[in-house]
Amino acid sequence: MKPIAVIAIGGNSLTRPGEHTTLAEMRATARVSCEGIADILAMGYRVVLTHGNGPQVGEALLRAELTQPDMPRVRLDGCDAETQGLLGYLLQQTLGNVLDERGLRVPVITLVTQVVVDPEDPAFDHPTKPIGPFYRVEEAIERMNKLKWTMVEDSGRGWRRVVPSPRPLEIVEVSAVRACLHAGAVVIAAGGGGIPVVQRMSGRGHVLEGIEAVIDKDRASALLASRLKAETLLFSTGVDRVAVHFGRPDQSDLRRLPWQLAQRFLAEGEFPAGSMGPKIEAALEFLRDGGRRVVVTSPEHLAAAMHGMEGTEILPPESVSPEVKEPHPAVA
Repeated sequence: MKPIAVIAIGGNSLTRPGEHTTLAEMRATARVSCEGIADILAMGYRVVLTHGNGPQVGEALLRAELTQPDMPRVRLDGCDAETQGLLGYLLQQTLGNVLDERGLRVPVITLVTQVVVDPEDPAFDHPTKPIGPFYRVEEAIERMNKLKWTMVEDSGRGWRRVVPSPRPLEIVEVSAVRACLHAGAVVIAAGGGGIPVVQRMSGRGHVLEGIEAVIDKDRASALLASRLKAETLLFSTGVDRVAVHFGRPDQSDLRRLPWQLAQRFLAEGEFPAGSMGPKIEAALEFLRDGGRRVVVTSPEHLAAAMHGMEGTEILPPESVSPEVKEPHPAVA
């Protein structure tokens, strides 16, 4: 059986700085990633794609709010679903075209994916997930005062709105992802971290209900990769390699990063929460749970990174046994 690679594409990888997020511009940007994904398929991997939606879900929510009170309110989980479908369509079509050009007859399918979270997760009281466009400090102050947004400065790039980002517990449609992989398809799943849902009791038993949040795409990707027993988890992001002392004169790019050293750097604050931190946390968890390989690189170097010639490879722990976790009852 061919090994599985889960490739996580950042939402910012679909939107270049300074560009308007039109579909045509996102399609042109997505093609860079899709060329690398086609190369990875040609290496003999079965591929599952995930993607972020930070810029796009923020814009969707802002559009919905600007139509008030003339239109019915659109909830944040509805915006998650909207961007999951839109970005899934974009990647599905773009990758399908690239594969057709290369004579690779591989079907590509997008699955609307729900992800179970805990309604009591502390994240609901402490929003941390940046979404939407970047603002100057003066604009941020105006929005915080007028619109009551919670906003933070995001890695020196400007101010952004933040929303709750609870921890993903289970991928509801994981069995459907497995079935599509078994049928030979490339699967796009858990887009934007998945649509957050909680399990409630009703007169008919347990039911799933959406809840307003944006799940971190990196954590959801690591969870999905673990549940699929993927060999490789590959993060496509805005830098070629992971670095320590990032942005300083003594910046040092890393080719290989041992698990224990990555954990230490994370604890020391080398990887900020708004940028590389979630990827390193997700990588450590995936490797701790039995994953064999994590690679971090830019969209232009996906194939070379899989060959070990580019990017940063995070190595498995030397003496940490995988944990066996029971699936959530909502999972098919």
